[in-house]
Amino acid sequence: MNNSMEIYNLVALIQQRASNQPHKRAYTFLGDGETETAHLSYGELDQQARAIATQLKKLVAPGDRALLVYPSGLEFISAFFGCLYAAVVAVPVYPPRPNRPLLHLQTIANDAQVTVALTSNSMLTNIKARFSDVSELEKLPWIATDIPMGDRADDWKSPNIAKDTLAFLQYTSGSTGTPKGVMVSHGNLLHNLESIRQAVQLTPNSVSVSWLPHYHDMGLIDGILEPLYTGFLGVLISPTTFLQNPIIWLQAISRYQATHSGGPNLGYELCVNKITPEQQQSLDLSSWSNAYNGAEPVRKETLEQFATKFKSCGFQPRFFYPCYGMAEATLMISGGNLKDEPVYIAVEADALEQNQVIEATKDSNNIKYLVSCGHSLLDTNIAIVDPETCIPCPPNRVGEIWVSSSSVAQGYWNKPEATPATFKASLADTSEGSFLRTGDLGFLHDGELFITGRIKDVIIIWGRNHYPQDIEYTVQQSHPALRHDGSAAFAVDVDNSERLVIVQEVERSYLRKLDVNEIVGAIREAVSEQHELSVYAVLLLKPASIPKTSSGKIQRYACRVGFINSSLEVVGEWKQQVSSHENQLQTSVLKLDKMTAEATIQDWLIEKLADALKIDRDEIDIKETFASYGLDSSVALTLTGELETWIGRELDPTLFWEYPNIKTVAEYVAQEGDLS
Repeated sequence: MNNSMEIYNLVALIQQRASNQPHKRAYTFLGDGETETAHLSYGELDQQARAIATQLKKLVAPGDRALLVYPSGLEFISAFFGCLYAAVVAVPVYPPRPNRPLLHLQTIANDAQVTVALTSNSMLTNIKARFSDVSELEKLPWIATDIPMGDRADDWKSPNIAKDTLAFLQYTSGSTGTPKGVMVSHGNLLHNLESIRQAVQLTPNSVSVSWLPHYHDMGLIDGILEPLYTGFLGVLISPTTFLQNPIIWLQAISRYQATHSGGPNLGYELCVNKITPEQQQSLDLSSWSNAYNGAEPVRKETLEQFATKFKSCGFQPRFFYPCYGMAEATLMISGGNLKDEPVYIAVEADALEQNQVIEATKDSNNIKYLVSCGHSLLDTNIAIVDPETCIPCPPNRVGEIWVSSSSVAQGYWNKPEATPATFKASLADTSEGSFLRTGDLGFLHDGELFITGRIKDVIIIWGRNHYPQDIEYTVQQSHPALRHDGSAAFAVDVDNSERLVIVQEVERSYLRKLDVNEIVGAIREAVSEQHELSVYAVLLLKPASIPKTSSGKIQRYACRVGFINSSLEVVGEWKQQVSSHENQLQTSVLKLDKMTAEATIQDWLIEKLADALKIDRDEIDIKETFASYGLDSSVALTLTGELETWIGRELDPTLFWEYPNIKTVAEYVAQEGDLS
């Protein structure tokens, strides 16, 4: 926006939008990914935010923290801005699944010292039923913000909000054990939103489509706040809907002629792997000028495969916009030039393992391709620093990425020791500071930033650095039984020596006849050939069981702990016997009880579940939980939709979580209506 620097907080920004364009649509939500089920104009958002703020002021004081627990939809947006209108610090969290513990809510609520919780009426009913397990949550006042609040909006009074006033706490991925709430101020948000606007040349005529979770920094800031900041339409889709049917995302881009949309690398991989040629025929992606990719890592292969597959739909390689960011820097740190194609560099992989950057030549034997994440934006300063000496690295050396910017957040909530160590670093040779230590490794080449890994994840064996994501990619490609984006590589200490461990999910279709010897042999051979490493142990896991963060990233540390504690869901394993030259193969294959269908609906569910999981129907037990079959949310939602069509009656999308096996689902559906 032209006068962006005259606005010092987001409340003033919304007030300006509501005053000048009260009827202009700000957001549209596609409930099933296709049907427009809800809208919000600037005027409606302002009114709802004022009403919620008035209610909050009766319960809490400015600066207090409010837990926001919402499903996908526009109710979260009104609640988030309601907090800002009350000068209350919003704490977004991912909503709990039915019949799952509320421990993650309690952990974050305790750390943030929240004094109130906001949610929807339907979710509040679900949560209240489980309050007995978390007494601290039960003591909080809960507000269902989707219940009409009358004329409370008229009682709202504008709070005193400065640029350094906290807007919200962004709890970082994997925060359920030792939560870290990043303190993001209004000034941080405005600076980062302006960085994004300038970087990808957004205008009020732009259109955004986002399937990213609202409780994650990319989904909240880019998918929700950026459309409001710049003044264009934001179209929102549930992440569950996208994961269930990836074509929904591209259809929305085509339908609304979106210009601004993206996500992690996995989103593009799903489109490449799941969308059929028939589905492609109706797509028009020619409007998509900014297909941002902010995952770790951004893969050259994925970009090329996506561009090739969707070329006939009007997609061009120059639409891709690889970028880099993190919650501690509000969101975006670096990005490229909008009109340019992605920048790649081919380097010698062996040298990279020694933290050296040597461009590959035609004579190089082991080549690694990296994707540039662009250059710094606005006042951002990026330095590549030796993490041990805190001295800037010479050119063509890998080091830790340090960032100085007005987007860098205020620190971690209530973490007086971790905050200065992470957010207030100084260069040892010049005392220049203060920098954010990202914990990411990378290098600058011709002004372009390339990410190579994370400090804490680097595997060091025989003095060489090995990046786990490279090993994981090799493993995933080694055998068709292995799931993509379902592996973790890490090191463990064995007899005072670092040893490589691989944990890897297998495809459901291979569970029944799992040839562990063959799969382990393929993994060991591939890792040896491509990385010159000996594998100490391989654990094959049930589908959808590997520890991941709320945003879908592999938790390598949790995998390591699970390996040590023998707590992973293993279906096959192998471990090297260090004391001898022989290897012992230990196999643990899932054995599922046989069963006989007792009723029509049970028989239907057995048939559908067997087909979805690519297993024999005789392997399914009607009393076994769906979770025991590795049933993920996308399959559950698909089955619910098919069951709705079959019986001709609407069902709750949480059906397969509320009723955890075939027997209980069949009993519920049968007693609720006539199936004849």
